[in-house]
Amino acid sequence: MFKAIQLNKDEAGATQAAVVEIEEAQLPIPGDGQVVVDVEFSTLNFKDALAITGRSPVVRKFPMVPGIDCVGTVRSSTSAAWRAGDSVLLNGWGVGENHWGGLAQRASLRPQWLIARPPGLAPADTMALGTAGYTAALCVIALQRAGVKPGDGEILVTGATGGVGGVSTMLLAALGYTVVATTGKLAETDYLKNLGAHEVLDRALLSAPGKPLQKERWAGVVDSVGSHTLANACATTRYGGVVTACGLAQGMDFPSSVAPFILRGVSLLGIDSVMASTERRIEAWALLDKLVERNKLASTVTTVGLAGAIAAAPAMLDGKQRGRLVVDVNRP
Repeated sequence: MFKAIQLNKDEAGATQAAVVEIEEAQLPIPGDGQVVVDVEFSTLNFKDALAITGRSPVVRKFPMVPGIDCVGTVRSSTSAAWRAGDSVLLNGWGVGENHWGGLAQRASLRPQWLIARPPGLAPADTMALGTAGYTAALCVIALQRAGVKPGDGEILVTGATGGVGGVSTMLLAALGYTVVATTGKLAETDYLKNLGAHEVLDRALLSAPGKPLQKERWAGVVDSVGSHTLANACATTRYGGVVTACGLAQGMDFPSSVAPFILRGVSLLGIDSVMASTERRIEAWALLDKLVERNKLASTVTTVGLAGAIAAAPAMLDGKQRGRLVVDVNRP
């Protein structure tokens, strides 16, 4: 038996989340081999919070164990790629949406979904980063590959007190970029400056409808917010600048025009972390292993158990959660 968060729908169609005990024989067997992992830590991401609360239909079938991330030790494997005792890491691949995920003490996973835990990061550190940190690394790598250099000008990071924003701020500052962070929590200004932000702005400056073209400022952007914030970020990006888009905290809409792209040569790059190749994942985690300062990372983390993850989900969706929420699946 092992403990897990399990999601079901009641007679009215509402999602119900509870910590339950599950027999190992109930673990779904994926195709293309099976790796059973003893999970040590997971994390609560925005998508997990949507699944747990049922505010968005991210779960494809019920019952479901949520959790798009996990780290742990291989218990058994039918694949030559992994053997018992290997320390492995999972991010995305639809886990927690259409296949039982990591908010559990045990997980049954496809071998190709896993990568080896980076040697410089403790298991809890990997989940302090999680999909949010891995996505942030993908954004930073995309800016670099597009030719944005530290000397080119300021980099805007939106939603900076969230997971993607916080790790992006740390990574960019460590690489020598000048980071301007936006947040709806100006009381967290000192926290963001400790992560490496040069300046902190109120998110209200970007979150309302704006003109298609505005005063140029940013050489690059990491946006996890979407909607009007992304539109205004594009409208204020300098000629030839690059905007990376990876989230929808404000909304999925994009109320913009082609003006920034055809009149200023701005590039808008979509960043997907769910189905990214193994090679891209390894590259992103290597960057995190190299650049993240462990003391700064620790300042972003709150740790809870499985029941605590359920309780924290509404606050995350309401923008009340700062930084990263690590889930110790073995905590009482």
